[in-house]
Amino acid sequence: MLANNFKKSLLAVNVGLVLGASVSGMAYAADENQVKEDVEVIEVRGIRRSLEAAINTKRFANSVVDAVSAEDVGKFPDSDVGEALGRISGVSVGRQFGQGQQVSIRGASAQLTRTLLNGHTVASTNWYDQQAIDRSFNYSLMPSEMVGGIDVYKSSQADLPEGGVGGVIIVKSRKPLDLDANTIYGSVKFDYGSVSEAWDPEVSGLYSWKNEDENFGALVALSRKDTEYQRRGTETILSWGGAVAPSVFKQDRERTAANIALQYTPTEELEFGLNYTSLDLQADNINSSLFLFSQGADAARWIPFGDKYSNGGVTENPVDGPLGNMPECQAKNVAGICVKSTLDELAGGSWGQTWVRDAEMNSKTLEVNGKYSGDGFVVDGRIGTTKSEGGTNFTAAQRNGIGVASDFAGLYDASGKEYIVNTAVKSWTHEDFVGDLDLPGWSIRSQPNTDEEDFVQGNVKFFVDFGAITSIKTGFSFAEHTVEEKTFWPNPRVAAENVIAGTPGDLYLDSQLQLGQGFLFPEANYDALLARAKSGLGEWELLRSGYGTIEEENFAAYVMAEFEAEGIRGNFGLRYIKTDAESDFYAVDFDGIAKGQYAAGGALEGYQAYETSLSTEKASYNDVLPSINIVFDLSEDLILRTSAAQVIARPNYANMFARQEQNGYNDDIEGNEVLSKGSPALRPFKATQADLSLEWYYDSSALLSFTYFIKDISNFTTAALVQDQKLGIIDNFGNDNWTLSTQKNATGGKIEGFELQWQNSFDSGFGYVANYTFVDAAAEKENYADLVPEFSDSSKHTVNLVGYYEGDDFTVRAAYNWRSEYMIREGAKFYGNRMHDDYGTLDLSATYTLTDSIGLTLEVVNLLEEDSIQYGAAPTEASVKDELKNNYPAWSFEGERRIIAGVNFRF
Repeated sequence: MLANNFKKSLLAVNVGLVLGASVSGMAYAADENQVKEDVEVIEVRGIRRSLEAAINTKRFANSVVDAVSAEDVGKFPDSDVGEALGRISGVSVGRQFGQGQQVSIRGASAQLTRTLLNGHTVASTNWYDQQAIDRSFNYSLMPSEMVGGIDVYKSSQADLPEGGVGGVIIVKSRKPLDLDANTIYGSVKFDYGSVSEAWDPEVSGLYSWKNEDENFGALVALSRKDTEYQRRGTETILSWGGAVAPSVFKQDRERTAANIALQYTPTEELEFGLNYTSLDLQADNINSSLFLFSQGADAARWIPFGDKYSNGGVTENPVDGPLGNMPECQAKNVAGICVKSTLDELAGGSWGQTWVRDAEMNSKTLEVNGKYSGDGFVVDGRIGTTKSEGGTNFTAAQRNGIGVASDFAGLYDASGKEYIVNTAVKSWTHEDFVGDLDLPGWSIRSQPNTDEEDFVQGNVKFFVDFGAITSIKTGFSFAEHTVEEKTFWPNPRVAAENVIAGTPGDLYLDSQLQLGQGFLFPEANYDALLARAKSGLGEWELLRSGYGTIEEENFAAYVMAEFEAEGIRGNFGLRYIKTDAESDFYAVDFDGIAKGQYAAGGALEGYQAYETSLSTEKASYNDVLPSINIVFDLSEDLILRTSAAQVIARPNYANMFARQEQNGYNDDIEGNEVLSKGSPALRPFKATQADLSLEWYYDSSALLSFTYFIKDISNFTTAALVQDQKLGIIDNFGNDNWTLSTQKNATGGKIEGFELQWQNSFDSGFGYVANYTFVDAAAEKENYADLVPEFSDSSKHTVNLVGYYEGDDFTVRAAYNWRSEYMIREGAKFYGNRMHDDYGTLDLSATYTLTDSIGLTLEVVNLLEEDSIQYGAAPTEASVKDELKNNYPAWSFEGERRIIAGVNFRF
């Protein structure tokens, strides 16, 4: 199919365009060449030189660009690529699992940031079954040692790949002909986590060679890091007996990364390149929780509502529930839910539960590129493929009662942003379990994902003399993208016959893990839990509700003119985009449900109440995106920059699946069933945006700037939730009560704000970087199920403060990053839509040069151990679960300090 469409693309180019080849990141190559022509090339060897290189990139670009440059091979400003991006004004980083994973720019969601490696897409899948498949890139996969620099494009231009409403990030790997012959780099690091209390090793190495004629080179880079990561916190599930759950997530991460690059320049005019990148992450994990029922286990699923108790807090006419020894409320929130109580004794005990997951993800990319410089023109291009496989290969929960009622008497306080709980007993071993552990069949799943893209890009640049117009560029890109997600479950009639005994002493170790708030819980034996869960598998059966594919073909073509005259420069152009998308899925068999075809097997048959043949939904759209960038060189040091463009970001893949997926069906929580459906017909997120900035470069390493920006949103995607729907599918409580979650196009909204940047270096070796971003990202509340009138991932205030000293042999840096509260939206997934509290981290780093070739490094990340606090921001009438309403403390996770110490060498 790629070949056929490639021929169509070539025909289109022959008719309307001149065939070209892709720039390395398209826009980035042009700007990089311009910098090389207009300014001296800086040899980057220290913090100050690194900042000067980044300033040069910004200063001489025609669009709004910020950059991060490595000080040298292996000397990236931060050990985490995501954290390094977080130092840039207007950029915010999400750290859901301890590292900078996703990046949002200027108040737009992280899913609206497009990340490219050397100018092309990198396929990516998630290892976690509670994360949706989206278009974002997981930066924790990319070792900083393999990165030479990063460019962040906040404005658009016609030759820049579409897809980033927030912005486009181009990660640049190293090229062998740019390095000295026989460059050797290596490092050994140890990473200590204050929660895991373990030293984790990391080894990286790079070798770059080129021949005597310096026209052929090869580079190999490898990195391996093993991490024992732990996350402690407290989670709440109000509809399950007012449950509060101190928890621990423990993951053994094994990250392996490799990069091979070849370059060949047979003549001065001709250049060829090959780049292969492999990123692998094994992410096996356990997740243990102690469920404490603040209304008593005998009253599970009943919560205080006014002066009475209601089933899940959602009934319009509350009735008395099975009270047991229900607590007296000391305080209630605006919804009438008890938020603070003291229990003398619960009506029952607690549940101890552990999820075990065999999880992984990988990404492999191969691309071949070429460039030819002729008389008055330059042609360059690339063709390649990228594929990712991953997901949760196997997951299951095992649990049972633990302790006795009197153990859980104590304080249950949900009146603040964190749920505080303190009980009579806080230490538990496997001997405290009440009998063997249960293995619920509904929890056993396998969810493998694949993400694949074949791509070809090309452009040609003609140097002309049409007055102020100095060049005309034109080109195209075509990509065929395929996403597939499968979900398997074991046939329960077979599984029950084969499950081996679940003796707590066989499934847990004698050691303990610390949960949130100081609770101690028996440490799970990963291998034993996994083996027991797999013993009952029987035959895997495709869960038709969890199967979906997306096939997307994206074609783009552009024409752009660059101009330059006395005191003015820039570009203007048009970009045409066309997308064809389709999704295969199994539809709900409503006719069969009505005829009772699925009733014989009981409630579990509802899982397979789907047609046995695939259905397909198709859609297509196209658009023309204009852009203009104008730079006024008011003086040698003062620049006025302005830009305007229309930009789009295609919907997330998770939202495009046309399948009708069941979530929460037949688990332990009544009224938790959700049927989710997306559509390939969703229109892309679209905005008309403009920038205006004044930049003063008052020294070679100094910058003071102010930027105003605005994005007028004409379309975006959001979820609509409709509760209390009957489908004819009965759960294990005998109910037919579903929430329908559908994706829809929404209109209206505006992102507006400004950035302040100030940085300088002094001859004394001292220097600083400071920036502040204000964003007002307002949207109509009716566009969201949570009724919160804010775009996702948008913080109103973001601050970065960096101070450093650089001597001949010693450097030290302190960096503080802070962002105000922001909404995280995961729709029908377990964590749902919630507000993340303001978050700030202080990081320290130092280097010491022993010799010209050997150096020592020390880095401290999150020195102050800032916690991650998340709470419900929705009003009472919103269509979300109760713990996501009225500032109820939904989740909190303890901050971890990381200390990274290492030695590196370079020859």
